[in-house]
Amino acid sequence: MKTVNAPQLINQAAAGRWTVTQARDWYAAQPWPVGCNFLPSDAANQLEMWQATTFNPALIKRELGWLAALGLNTVRVFLHDLLWQQDRAGFLARLDQFLTISAGLGLRPMLVFFDSCWHPFPRLGPQCAPEPGVHNSRWVQSPGLRVLRRPADFDRLRPYLTGVISRFRDDARVFAWDLWNEPDNHNWASRGPRDFPTVVAKGEVVFPLLARTFQWARAARPSQPLTSGIWFGQYWDNDETLTQHPPLGQLQARASDLITFHRYDTLPVTRQTVQMLRRFGRPLICTEYMARPAGSTFAAILPYFKKQRVGAYHWGAVAGRAQTEYPWDSWQQPYEREPKLWHHDLLRRDGTPYRRAEANLIKKLTAHSKRNGPRGGAANP
Repeated sequence: MKTVNAPQLINQAAAGRWTVTQARDWYAAQPWPVGCNFLPSDAANQLEMWQATTFNPALIKRELGWLAALGLNTVRVFLHDLLWQQDRAGFLARLDQFLTISAGLGLRPMLVFFDSCWHPFPRLGPQCAPEPGVHNSRWVQSPGLRVLRRPADFDRLRPYLTGVISRFRDDARVFAWDLWNEPDNHNWASRGPRDFPTVVAKGEVVFPLLARTFQWARAARPSQPLTSGIWFGQYWDNDETLTQHPPLGQLQARASDLITFHRYDTLPVTRQTVQMLRRFGRPLICTEYMARPAGSTFAAILPYFKKQRVGAYHWGAVAGRAQTEYPWDSWQQPYEREPKLWHHDLLRRDGTPYRRAEANLIKKLTAHSKRNGPRGGAANP
């Protein structure tokens, strides 16, 4: 990566982050975070979840209720910058309503601002129907590629980020802020170069914007912790030097209050990842896991996370328009029928578990955890 002044940008982004002691004290005061990445079953992407014409609080309440009944105490939910442009007052009102529903069920969401995954050209308004048999066929990036191609447009994202945080910065219903999901994900294995008509070194483009995002978020003075999850390649040695994508990974690790990460793999690989990330001395939360064909299952991973007190968000709630029960390889060859082995997701649309044993295990592991009711965060210095 050829980013200019990367160390300076990293230091600026890390300025004011919680100390290790503050992060540990905050985490010790929380119940073990166990939840899922949530999208209601009638939404194919973030825009369909949140736009006024398709926002469905009754369904959201019903499906969140099913998750809370299993013992989950948090959900990770994606927002989108275009929602702020479209109708900021309405968007904030719907977000407030969502937080009220969640709090009433004992769930505190982790809210995600930006995302580099899947379709790079998001558009407001009615969303296209899902492609039959294709995993996450309508998920959209935030910001889209048009913005990433124009660094002069980056500052237009600041009011969205700071507006949302400022509104909810002292709101105990919010668990944490996840600033950017998989920032240098190209999705080459999915759609391929045709989704990126101009070659973009996404990591190089996103790096300065992510650094700026951390600064914007700190300036909004949230009481909740900030993070951006590590997801790709190797991790670190003891002096925090990455072996792959150094500036971006160092930025995520050195600017985050909590270390969050993704790991869709077997228990030995997951264990190795946790051991490496323990070197930072900060609380660990896995914000994405559980891909059954990859060996990342509830039975293999969740008991280990509980023993280590690593927070755990599996991917997928109720199977629906996102179609994440289909494997990743469905992007190359769509499936003609439901796969025998689901890739993600926990429940069917009627609320019954895909696998009863998984639901029973989650109930058992969460039975003695305190429900995650409203609780304030540590003061961000």
